Amino acid sequence: MEPILEVKKLRKNFKGFALKDISFTMEKGYIMGFIGPNGSGKSTTIKLILNLLRKDGGDIKVFGLDNVKHEIEIKNRIGFVFDENHYYEELTLAEMKKVVAPLYKNWDDRAFARYMADFNLPPHKKIKDLSKGMKMKYSLTVALSHHADLLIMDEPTSGLDPVVRSELLEILTDIIQDENKGVFLSTHITSDLEKIADYITFINDGQIIFSTSKDVLLDQHGLVKGGKDLLDQDIRKSFVYLKENEFGFEGLVKNRQQAKSLLAGQALIEKPTLEDIMLYYTRGL
Repeated sequence: MEPILEVKKLRKNFKGFALKDISFTMEKGYIMGFIGPNGSGKSTTIKLILNLLRKDGGDIKVFGLDNVKHEIEIKNRIGFVFDENHYYEELTLAEMKKVVAPLYKNWDDRAFARYMADFNLPPHKKIKDLSKGMKMKYSLTVALSHHADLLIMDEPTSGLDPVVRSELLEILTDIIQDENKGVFLSTHITSDLEKIADYITFINDGQIIFSTSKDVLLDQHGLVKGGKDLLDQDIRKSFVYLKENEFGFEGLVKNRQQAKSLLAGQALIEKPTLEDIMLYYTRGL
């Protein structure tokens, strides 16, 4: 089966920053979380996927199609939701729909009306008068109203209250019940990804550090805390990153079971969060 999104050896050079031959693959029917610290290359990668920036090298395929040669066909099948909306602020939601709808050959007015009702969006309210949460829901309504097969989302939950964030996560979970669809979600709120993501791709300083199953990632890694007397040379090598103080140490290991064998009940070894993993990998690189 053809991947829904495939990035191979993608390069983009800026003054002081570069994407360095990044590669990852996303299959249909899944949610992929795209994480990394600010300035790591997340938004640049998304802009390259959408052909909003010109790449310096590599290949991007969406639905098995080259993202430049088949840009119009691809964009008819994807929906994008960004942290900031790019609509005409003085228009009402109904007026904005009339601007956007002709751009998509699969636009569905009935779907638009249904999502507007589901999200309690007032059609005659101006975009400038919407809350951030309502603007996000409107962006999602537009994305879903042309039956997008792939949603690409850049920090969509940033600044939203927990209730609205929870509603969004439920919607995304429902979307991928259709195994031909997919969601590519870039966010710094890793707790959201722990709830819904199937795969995690981590980028740092323009390089992909890993792209793997979320469950495997959380099950294999371990957060270890203990006394400094436990730290011999072999044990130190097993840490992704280790921080020490006068009272002891805390660090992340790639192999939790190995750490349990080496430390034999002498240290506290816990399952990490995605935030722990991102933090320690960033510090250890």
